[in-house]
Amino acid sequence: MAPKVLVSDKLSETAVQIFRDRGIDVDFMPELGKDKEKLLSIIDQYDGLAIRSATKATEKLIKAATNLKVIGRAGIGTDNVDKDAASKAGIIVMNTPFGNMITTAEHAIAMMFAVARQIPEASTSTHAGKWEKSKFMGVELTGKTLGVIGAGNIGGIVCDRALGLKMKVLAYDPYLGEEKAEQMGVHKVELAELLAKADFITLHVPFTEQTANILSAENIAKLKKGVRIVNCARGGLVDEVALAEALKSGHVAGAAFDVFAVEPATDSPLFNLPNVVVTPHLGAATTEAQENVALQVAEQMSDYLLTGAVTNALNMPSVTAEEAKIMGPWIKLSGHLGNFIGQMTDEPIKAINILFDGVVSDMNLKALTAATIAGIMKKANPDTNMVSAPVIAKERGIQISTTKQDQSGSFEGYIKVTVVTDKRERSIAGTVFSDGKPRFIQIKGINIDAEIGAHMLYTTNEDVPGIIGTLGMTMGENNVNIANFTLGRSAAKGEAIALLYVDDVVPAPIIKKLESTGLFTQVKPLTFDV
Repeated sequence: MAPKVLVSDKLSETAVQIFRDRGIDVDFMPELGKDKEKLLSIIDQYDGLAIRSATKATEKLIKAATNLKVIGRAGIGTDNVDKDAASKAGIIVMNTPFGNMITTAEHAIAMMFAVARQIPEASTSTHAGKWEKSKFMGVELTGKTLGVIGAGNIGGIVCDRALGLKMKVLAYDPYLGEEKAEQMGVHKVELAELLAKADFITLHVPFTEQTANILSAENIAKLKKGVRIVNCARGGLVDEVALAEALKSGHVAGAAFDVFAVEPATDSPLFNLPNVVVTPHLGAATTEAQENVALQVAEQMSDYLLTGAVTNALNMPSVTAEEAKIMGPWIKLSGHLGNFIGQMTDEPIKAINILFDGVVSDMNLKALTAATIAGIMKKANPDTNMVSAPVIAKERGIQISTTKQDQSGSFEGYIKVTVVTDKRERSIAGTVFSDGKPRFIQIKGINIDAEIGAHMLYTTNEDVPGIIGTLGMTMGENNVNIANFTLGRSAAKGEAIALLYVDDVVPAPIIKKLESTGLFTQVKPLTFDV
């Protein structure tokens, strides 16, 4: 029986035809995504769901989708999909991360021109029969300094276009290396310098804990007077209330926003202010981009439903069906190793070196490497997956090297990951036990045997008495249950580490309490997708 796919949003007819040509039974109902109850009543009939942004794949919908195997999002953003619920239900969530990069970058440049020359206001005035030539005095982009916050895929394209406009480009991106910045022709700076020097600022970062409110009221106060701000990335990156006040006071000369903290945005502090250009999240809204992502998602979903091949999955490694049976635990381990180092590393990464030992050296190293890189990159971009991670690493000038060797120790096989920055090298190794569970076996050259949990606490200290008692007592006094407690040391009285697997997130006050004892050189809470 042929797999059955529902297209509940507006995809191109060409994309729908791809499903038919591949032998997929497809129902094209582009308005169904807006009818939650009707969608809920029929979703159990389908193996695949192809959507854009109108359809909300909620936990309730996913629970009703008893036969659903894959959700394909034509576009990069998957905020309208409950990925945790999908993962628990065994449903693959795919997106198309590279189909609309140019379109979004071009929209940012267009918005920059619009706010620099007050084009929307001038157009409205002229349509009204006025001829207010002297009212709309603009500024040139040529020779101005553009501050780009986030120089990844889209931000990198904006940098290139801005250099073509003869602008000076400052880039703030903790994961951008100096060598890569030089190749791009931009000046890598810290955020404070960018805020102080930029005539225009454009944001191109995902919405994460680190980037939320990156242009806060405090940072807006530090901006160069007369700056113009463009946001075509994500809502919530800018304090809209503080920006509105800065616009009213004249400290900020203009703003152009395509995204808002709350969408659909029917009201905003930025609305109806002079020299503020607003658009309804049009970053990816071009004929070319919409066609590209639609065709990509149709091909990806068809491949998975017909052959089991997984591409651009956000919640599953991209490997063949045959490989997945053997490699699944090792791919999980690779992600955990990368995730550990990613959470521990704040400075730009220059190189990632991965050693595959024993049985694992004969597996699909490309997939294992991609899983490792994705784990490292997730701190900066939670949407990173095994397909996009190597591309992002390459664009950021990170050197990736892999080494394979015959079994060299007591383990049948293991993986060791080393990250190199300008300040240090950091390494971690792990293996998969016979029960199929990944384990950490070495951190910073110190041997351990640590079970991996969703919530963990990592500490380093000088090997002195009292560490176990302090950790245990502090956790107990604060009602944090320890599921597993692992210790290791380089030598007696040397450097020591502890890795606690706990039931819940360790609250910040407990971290501060441990730090205040003076016993620890580092206290770091960690999270893993187990």
